[in-house]
Order: sequence, then C-alpha cells, then structure tokens
Amino acid sequence: MSQLSIPTITAFLVYVSVVLGIGFFAYIRTRSAGDYFLGGRQLSPMVSAISAGASDMSGWVLLGLPGYAYLAGLEAAWISIGLVIGVAANWLLMAKRLRIYSAQLDDAVTLPTYLQRRFADRTPWLKSIASVSILLFFLFYVGSGLIAGGKLFNEVFGFDYQLAVFVSVGLILLYTLFGGFLAVSWTDVFQGILMLLALVLVPLLVIDQSGGMREFSGSIERVNPHLLNIFTSADGKALTLMTIVSFMAWGLGYFGQPHILARFMALRSPDDASRAALIGVTWALTCYAMAILVGLSGIATLDTLLDDSEKVFIALTSLIFHPLIAGVLLAAILAAIMSTVDSQLLVCSASLAEDLYPLVTRKPLSAVQRLRVARIAVVALALLATGLAMNPESKVLEVVSYAWAGLGASLGPAVLLSLYWRNMTAAGALTGVLVGGLTVIVWSRLEGGLYDLYALLPGFVFALVAIVVVSRVSRKGRDPRVLAEFDKMRSQR
Repeated sequence: MSQLSIPTITAFLVYVSVVLGIGFFAYIRTRSAGDYFLGGRQLSPMVSAISAGASDMSGWVLLGLPGYAYLAGLEAAWISIGLVIGVAANWLLMAKRLRIYSAQLDDAVTLPTYLQRRFADRTPWLKSIASVSILLFFLFYVGSGLIAGGKLFNEVFGFDYQLAVFVSVGLILLYTLFGGFLAVSWTDVFQGILMLLALVLVPLLVIDQSGGMREFSGSIERVNPHLLNIFTSADGKALTLMTIVSFMAWGLGYFGQPHILARFMALRSPDDASRAALIGVTWALTCYAMAILVGLSGIATLDTLLDDSEKVFIALTSLIFHPLIAGVLLAAILAAIMSTVDSQLLVCSASLAEDLYPLVTRKPLSAVQRLRVARIAVVALALLATGLAMNPESKVLEVVSYAWAGLGASLGPAVLLSLYWRNMTAAGALTGVLVGGLTVIVWSRLEGGLYDLYALLPGFVFALVAIVVVSRVSRKGRDPRVLAEFDKMRSQR
C-alpha cells in the first residue's frame, strides 16, 4: 500500500457513512413518485443551487479541466468563461418560468412530460422521442462517470479496474435507489462543499508556498511563457476564432441538461429563483476558476511532466498535504463523480418510468406502481451503464463532450423556446429535438475545416431554426385552449 492508502480509506469510509446516512433519511421522507423525482418541489434556493452545480460538475472539474489547463495553460479559461455564462443564462432565463409552467401543467416532473403537456400533444411522438434522446445520451454520460470512478479507485486504492467500477455503481445505487431526488440533492450539497474545499485549498496552498502570486506566475513563465496568455496555445500560436467559439459554445449545453433543469422544477417557490441564481453563478465562477488554478499549480510545482495530465490534482494533493487531509481531498474526486452520476441515473429512471413505460403498457399507474417502476429502472439503467464502463481505455472527456452536446442541442432549444414563444407548436418542438440530436450525431463523426467546430453549436442553431420554421407552417398545437393556458401561466410570473 502507498502512504496515502490507509488515511484515504479512512476518509473514504467516513464519506460513505455520511452519504448513506443522508440516503436513509431521505428514504423515510420519500412517499410518492413526485417525492422520488422532484423531492415534492421543496428545495431551498441554497440546496437547489449547490446541488445543480454539483450534479453539473462531475469528475471533469477535478480531473479533466485541471488536466487540460496543466497542458494548455490559460487557453482552458475559454471553456470556463463559456460555462459560467451558460450557468448564468440558464438560471436567469429558465429557472423561474420552468418552475411555474411545470407545476401548472398537472405537476409535470420530467421534461418530456412537460413538453407534451405544454403543447397538449395527443400523439406519443414528442414525449417518446424526447425520452429516447435523454436515455441515449445519458447512458453514455453515466458510463463516463463510472469509467472515471473506476480509474480513481484503481489509482488510489489499487483495485482491479472492473471491480472498481462495480464498487462505484454499487455505492451510488444504494442511496439513489431508496432516497431518490432528496437523497441525490442533499448528498450533492455535501459533495459540492467537499469539491469546493478541495479546489480552493490546493491552489491557494501552492501559491502560498511559492511566495505569492508573482513568484507563482514566474514559475509558470520559466516553464513556458505562452501558458499565461489566454489568446495563444501552448506552442505560442494565436487561437483561432473557431477555437474560441467552440470552447465557449459549451455554455449552450446547459439549456438541455435534464439533471440540472430538474433542480429548477424542484424549487420551493418560483420567487426563490433569483436568490438561487446568485448562489449558482457564484459557485460556478469559483469552481471553474479554481480548477484552472489547480492545473497551473501543477505546472509551477511538479518537476517532471505527468504521463496522464488528468492526474494533476491527485499528484498535487499527495505532494503537499498530510496523508489524512489528502485522503479527504481525494474523496472529493469521488464526490464529484457521484454527484453527477446519481442525478443522471435518476433522470433516466424518471424518463423511463414516467414517460416511456406508460406508453408501452397503455394503462395508468398508481403512485406506488410508479415508484416501484422508477426504482427498477434505476437498477436496470445502472447495469447498462456499467456494461459501457467496462473498457478502461475509454476516453472520459470525449464521451462527456458528446453526451453534453447531444442533450444540449436536442432538448435545449425546444425547452427554451417553449417558455417564451406562445405560437410554438408540438410539431416544431418534435422537429427541433430530432434535428438537434441528429446534427450532433452526424457532425461528431466528421473532421476537418468547419467540422472541427464543437457539434453543440451547429446542433443548437439548426434546432432553433427548425423549431421556428416548422411552428410557423404548422397549425397543429395552436389550439386556442393551449394558447390560453400559456397566457395564464405567463401571467403568474
């Protein structure tokens, strides 16, 4: 065993005990499918904002982003800028309206159900296609989280990779399966605070040990002065407009992430949205800035280049902290992974149990039956994602990038416009979901020239255009009763 093994195991066991305790308490308070999927719409602004941020910031914010900054320097800041803008726009444009509209539409607890009721769509197509889009892209997303968890356990504990994946999914299932949304949200708050603590402590201590920010910057300049220039790559070449736009386009993905939008729908009151937005944006800005500093800290501190740049956080914590503290901080990586995977599993199970299963059985389900189907769905989806995670050679960031783009382009434009445009139709929404998702699938397979642009941007734009064009030529969905209901919901803002 390495020096870190015993204290890390101790810290991990304490962490697991807290997480499972939260899950058990949430289980006691979970009595219906509404409680299981949205916590009875009783989340405070603080819990909603932090859990949204934690479920968004998977292991990527402690592994991937610092690793990229370790190699590319401040070039990585463009991704953070785009993401912070996306977080702000998502809270300000979506949160309050989605909370009001989803509650008014017979307490819709999933995005596909919301869209179907928003347009009074009597066909199964919009609801089912939106659900399939969530399941398709989230299976890869969840799989990527389990891959990251497997690699973490393998690196820190020396577990066999496949065994590490099973340990990760087993722990996540324990509290997601029984506690549902409340367990996921409350554990996300705990995990989010742990993530923030780790992201702040590592770079601040490195800067202090370097003798201040000036000496810290000087150390990086001696390695490569181009790493501190936000407008150049590590080799000194000026960043192209396409590169900057691609990085910042990540922010568009927020409009279509069901695990984040669920926090908006679960707010205690629509009036809490403004306060939650302030907390959420501040949280995101701090976390992303600190993640960049972690990568830069690796440049300034580590004498030899790491073979795997994504292990820079692990290398720094083992180098500069006492083993016990390092164990707590390394548990933050697992917290980041779990806080995203649990939320995504819950969204997938909600889509399967609330949206697709009733369409297949063609009969209404009782509250108890819905809850039972949801829990079975969590297990089934976790097993499918585990199968995807069995290959240790899988590239986590590539999978995350693909899933983020797919969800953002397929669901984002449809949900965003549905909250603002009264003349949007069900046919327009369905076309937008299909065009956005298919564009990402096709675009991601092409290379060179314009196709080097991040697939999310063309997918999002094409979906918006498709929604507008089809809605203008389609009469379906412009039922006066639908427009009257929309005006009624809009008046409650």
